[in-house]
Amino acid sequence: MATRKHGADDNFSNKDQTKKVNLDTILIEDIGQFGMYQFRILLLTVVFVILTAFSAMEFVFTTARINTRCLIPECEDIEEADFLPSWISNAVPGTDSSVDACHRYDSLNINTSIAECPAEWFDRHVIVKCSNYVYENSDTVVHHFGLACNEWGRTIIGSVQTFGGLVSLPITGFISDHWGRRFALSWNAINIAWLGIVRYWIDNYYWFIAVEIIKAVLGAGGFSCAYILVMELVGPKYRVPAGATINTFFSVGQIILSLIAWRVPYWKNLILALYIPQFIFISYFWIMSESVRWYMSKGRYDKAEEFLKNVARVNRRELSEKSIQLLKESAESEKVQASRDSSAREPWLAALVFRHKVILRRCCVSPVWWVASALIYYGMSINAVDLVGNRYINYVAVAAAEIPGYWLAVLLMDRIGRKPVLVGAYWTCAACQLAYIFTPADFHGAILSTYLIGKLSIAIVMMSLYIYTAEIYPTKYRHSLLAFSSMIGRIGSIVAPLTPALGASIWQYFPSTLFCVFALVAGALVFLAPETLGTRLPDTMEEASVIGVQRKTH
Repeated sequence: MATRKHGADDNFSNKDQTKKVNLDTILIEDIGQFGMYQFRILLLTVVFVILTAFSAMEFVFTTARINTRCLIPECEDIEEADFLPSWISNAVPGTDSSVDACHRYDSLNINTSIAECPAEWFDRHVIVKCSNYVYENSDTVVHHFGLACNEWGRTIIGSVQTFGGLVSLPITGFISDHWGRRFALSWNAINIAWLGIVRYWIDNYYWFIAVEIIKAVLGAGGFSCAYILVMELVGPKYRVPAGATINTFFSVGQIILSLIAWRVPYWKNLILALYIPQFIFISYFWIMSESVRWYMSKGRYDKAEEFLKNVARVNRRELSEKSIQLLKESAESEKVQASRDSSAREPWLAALVFRHKVILRRCCVSPVWWVASALIYYGMSINAVDLVGNRYINYVAVAAAEIPGYWLAVLLMDRIGRKPVLVGAYWTCAACQLAYIFTPADFHGAILSTYLIGKLSIAIVMMSLYIYTAEIYPTKYRHSLLAFSSMIGRIGSIVAPLTPALGASIWQYFPSTLFCVFALVAGALVFLAPETLGTRLPDTMEEASVIGVQRKTH
């Protein structure tokens, strides 16, 4: 009997020793999923995210449209020209309060005189383009680089910035994986700061564009670093609320940006006000903790152990030596398995996708969701400054409308399901775009209300899409397939800054029409994917393929 008991104890001991322990297990059972330590990191992160919003959306104000009109050399001097003189309707089409930005009446006068400007000097039947311009103010780069009536030249600045952000992602990922998340964050922050300020002294449009691209390529990946740092330290139960908090403070950053731009409208002074504070993030290399998961991935178990013990101490929890040992053994076991898997010949991911038609269909539709959400989200933010009324107040309202959207997504996704939330949000946004187009221009309150509801709806989509896309793909390829959708989705954010130019050259409401069509199509394509509420995350292609089938059979 004694021998049998001894053998049973040995078996129990062996099972206990081979128990798989990962960092989520440590967070849940030992150091706490969200304690004081995680709160401190989240607090540091949201400060960084607020200033990240400055650099991400600053072009909305520094490149904003300025009211212009033709210079009338027969009647005025460029040095002392008044934007709306009493005689302006004699020379320029429009009314006393609103004039054509790019055209004037042809001149009949041979002898010029600045003292007077009668209607008889102009042929009101012939309209010609301006040869020179008068600007209402000099607040943005439109005046500095002479971009009056050059909508493409103005809007391309925002587009090249978002393109640079696309290029920045793999560069930041490489730096983050090799030298750590903390180093990557500091690297991005310092590049954003000094390259943002360098533009103060640039007087050539093409050099300005070049620096804008370099700034984005070398510095636009900071948000992803901050996001990963938080997600890798917070327990599973709190990751969605933590993500919503980060997104919320990105919106808060946009609100603060608009208020600063209102107080400091001149673009050169504005970039100094926005970018000089970015230098404080150099200190994050010392005050922000490195990701424990990065330490583990590099085999730096001593650093990981020191870090976890510090988290446990701050959170007033106990971390046993046994848990640390099991974590090391599990990590080593995973490395050995990964080495075996890499040595074994495995089909190319694209080939695997084509073998599983259900997964192939999802790989075709999910990028459309991402393109639509990025195009509408950024497009509505950028076009907000062109709404009737104070551009700064309008931008504040549109940014603030995102915040309840993020938390509605958190509230609804686990109650009514992922698909109803996405379809409802997409189609509500589409309905708002239609309402915006057909609402009479003098109904200012109704126009702003529909615009805000549309922005709230697309914020729900932005929050929900990360979770839903991750849930429809298998564990082994989840990151790669989600990254594929996200990278394609960047097309939407690149096109978004061009929508004001499209509206000016095609039709005033073309951007809203574009947003409406993409929202309708994206919402309809959600029906081609399964509901994932209450399902276990799939580990293999086969498991991912039968998510919807399994739910129907029950």
